[in-house]
Amino acid sequence: MTVEYTTRFAIDPFATAAMGTDELRHNFHIGNLFEQGRINLTYTHYDRMIVGGAVPTDGPLKLEAIKPVGTKSFLGRRELVVVNIGGPGEVAVGDGAHALGTRDMLYVGLGEEVAFTSQSAATPAKFYILSAPAHRKYPTRLITLVNAKRLDLGSQETSNERSIFQFTSTIETCQIVVGMTQLAKGSVWNTMPAHVHDRRMEAYLYFDLADNARVFHFMGEPSETRHIVMANEEAVLSPVWSIHSGCGTSNYAFIWAMAGDNVDYTDVDAVAIGDMR
Repeated sequence: MTVEYTTRFAIDPFATAAMGTDELRHNFHIGNLFEQGRINLTYTHYDRMIVGGAVPTDGPLKLEAIKPVGTKSFLGRRELVVVNIGGPGEVAVGDGAHALGTRDMLYVGLGEEVAFTSQSAATPAKFYILSAPAHRKYPTRLITLVNAKRLDLGSQETSNERSIFQFTSTIETCQIVVGMTQLAKGSVWNTMPAHVHDRRMEAYLYFDLADNARVFHFMGEPSETRHIVMANEEAVLSPVWSIHSGCGTSNYAFIWAMAGDNVDYTDVDAVAIGDMR
């Protein structure tokens, strides 16, 4: 079988505060996303977001329905965002096809059939998959970094000089919001000062890390923080009550994705650094 899935249940802040390293990783860390010839999915009970990866090699990989979605097709009641972080690839949507280079994003609306292909098995595409429930159909749209809304923030002095690319801010979606942040050389901090947003969950995918590099991802309530050590091409879930910030041993990139009641990027509750514990 080429499509496999696991399930993550929602965890409250009181239970999280008592967890050790293994429990934190079991509940919030997502590894083994990108296995050749397979689609690996994690169905979460945080706003029903699905996080996954597809690496086609010998032929197309069809995105088939999994039991938790409760429909005959995967997008029977869902929308989808795909970001390619590997070699050149193609995403077939219905009777059409869309070529995705590295860091290109494709939005796919309600009800479509989807399949993934790589142009070369030697350097396969790596499709990062994000899906959330949808109430209506919006058109399929390809967004490149050039088309995305760009924000340049931070500074070299505070080790957080970065460029934020808001993929979905230029299109209509039901609830999914996706973007990418690229840290400049010499910068290692992301999303600090931290914030929380009670109206939507979030997931991070860290990538562009060397094999011996790591990101320390910070989570938890502002007054009760925890950390998870992240390697290249690993993802982490962030509940609505949790901060989501990281510091790396080198610069890196990450894809952030949100689902929930509000698609307003600036609808957050800021946390002062002096209030962190």
